[in-house]
Parts: sequence; C-alpha cells; structure tokens
Amino acid sequence: MTNTLLSDATDLSADDYLVVGLATCFVKEDGEVHEVEVIEPIPSAALEAIVKGIPTSYKLALATTIGDVVTQLPQKPQGFPDSAQFSDEFVIRAIAAARTYKRRDIAQTHIPPGTTRNDFKYSIERKRVLNMSRTVTTDDNVKQHSHTHKVL
Repeated sequence: MTNTLLSDATDLSADDYLVVGLATCFVKEDGEVHEVEVIEPIPSAALEAIVKGIPTSYKLALATTIGDVVTQLPQKPQGFPDSAQFSDEFVIRAIAAARTYKRRDIAQTHIPPGTTRNDFKYSIERKRVLNMSRTVTTDDNVKQHSHTHKVL
C-alpha cells in the first residue's frame, strides 16, 4: 500500500485511526422485515454520542486503522461475523469517518487502537430499515395560511 490510501484521499495514510462498528439493521423484502448485520464506519461525533449512552444499533465497535480495513476492497475485521455485510459506499464513508478523527483526535481516546468496545446501550427498538423508500405525495405539503405570501 502506498503512503496515501486513495488518490482522492491524499490527506490520509494507511495508519490513520478509524472506528468500524457492527450494527443491527433491517431490510424490507416482499412485505417482510429481515434482520441483517452491517459493518460500517463510525464518525467521531457518532462515537462520542454512543459512548455517552444514547441508544444505538451498534453491538460493538473496533478501533483500527483505515489501512487495516480498506485496501482496494474492504477487508472484514477480525472477530466480525461471517454473515455481516459491508454498508453501502463503505470505502467512501470510511475515508470520511477517518477524517473526523484527524480533526477531533480526542475522540480516539474512547476506544484505544486495536481494541473492541461493546458496552453501548444497544437497542433495536427503533429499527434502522436500510431500503425504505419514501413516496412523497401532495398530502405531505405544508398547508400555509392564506396571508403568508401577501404584502399587508
């Protein structure tokens, strides 16, 4: 691997800090909802909120380096289940998340590099459905007062 990870990310190197989480998400198919485990990068702001105790769909988080997870293709971190799949646009999101830890390096203290943390307030009460599509209708329009656009 070269000094820089990708030509679009010349500000990152392979040994830059990154947190990767294992989240419980859901996919809706044929009217049924199925549970899936997703591997996704966790940006620093999200990690700081999670360690403060907000409910999260993350079962665990691994502090690693971007070079350990992303070469040309994403590499499944050791200890993650074989059934887990990578999130959409994983590489792009990993690059973005790694940049957040460079800007806010205090966030790197929550999980020491090379270690896993799983003491989060895990909850799937509010299901994260990955393939939900929202159909916008005219009923979604905000009704405005008749004088809103009039000069009085």
